[in-house]
Amino acid sequence: MTAIAPHNDQLLAVKKLRVHFFTGAGVVQAVDGVDFAVSPRETLGLVGESGSGKTISSLALLRLIPRPGKIIGGEIIFKHEDLIAKREEEMIKIRGKNIAMIFQNPAYSLNPIYSIGDQLGEILTWHEKLSRQAANERVAELLQLVGITDPFSRLRQFPHELSGGMKQRVCIARALLCSPPLVLADEPTTNLDVTIQAQILDLLQELKERFHMSMILVTHDMGVVARMADRITVMYAGRICETATARTIFENPRHPYTQALLATMPRVDHSYSDGKTRRLPVIPGRIPNLIEPPSGCRFHPRCPASDDECARILPELLSLEEGHWVSCIKAG
Repeated sequence: MTAIAPHNDQLLAVKKLRVHFFTGAGVVQAVDGVDFAVSPRETLGLVGESGSGKTISSLALLRLIPRPGKIIGGEIIFKHEDLIAKREEEMIKIRGKNIAMIFQNPAYSLNPIYSIGDQLGEILTWHEKLSRQAANERVAELLQLVGITDPFSRLRQFPHELSGGMKQRVCIARALLCSPPLVLADEPTTNLDVTIQAQILDLLQELKERFHMSMILVTHDMGVVARMADRITVMYAGRICETATARTIFENPRHPYTQALLATMPRVDHSYSDGKTRRLPVIPGRIPNLIEPPSGCRFHPRCPASDDECARILPELLSLEEGHWVSCIKAG
């Protein structure tokens, strides 16, 4: 099966990606045959619970899988070239220049012993061969663009001198320094208060349009992808459950796991005539042990619609209609 995207002009096409972690307890099948794709200027939401494989999938695009993990199969076609086949020296030139990442926790992704100016300026001197002065000017320009006041004075500051929201803005500026065509945003609003979360999401949307870039937004929050994504790919236990436009996912979800995720969303537009409050439903059980994943469909132990056939057959992604793919034997 070819990678899933609505157009032939794919910027990125991931095909049958497999990532395993070789641990003392056994081999963790963290990503097991994943297909997805991104078109130019598109935002793809990669959604699932913790442990679904979405962050590992995004790290694989940059060949940054932590040890003892390893990409053991598949293709990552970016601008018609397979990134898996490239040498590390070639990947160093791609990271930051062509594909950049906004990491989940800005406090950990910024080096505490270097100033903001030194950290961000180094990217420009390496990739763009700018002088120190030109790099500082470019960094200050990006800091101002992401909403940081008095940007030249910030160049001399260290990460511990900045608030959480400001650190995340610095990380966004860092990702955009070389105007990459693809940005990966891994839970970009985690650990931020609600007001700052909304500001960061608005900023990302504005910058995406300004820089004409594509984005992969990794999150467990269906509310975030409803606000940001053009298309959504739902992952569970290292596999793809469903891929479609955001509108289709929210209006006509066909995989039981997608339906369960949507059911857990708070709804501000939902009122009850009796005035009573009700608990949000939860998905029973938990993500399975990926050293010994369940037979058949990996969601079947938690699925209210599963039967013996679901426990026996590992479903492949099938096209229900143009642009809508589902891996469930009952969805056809």
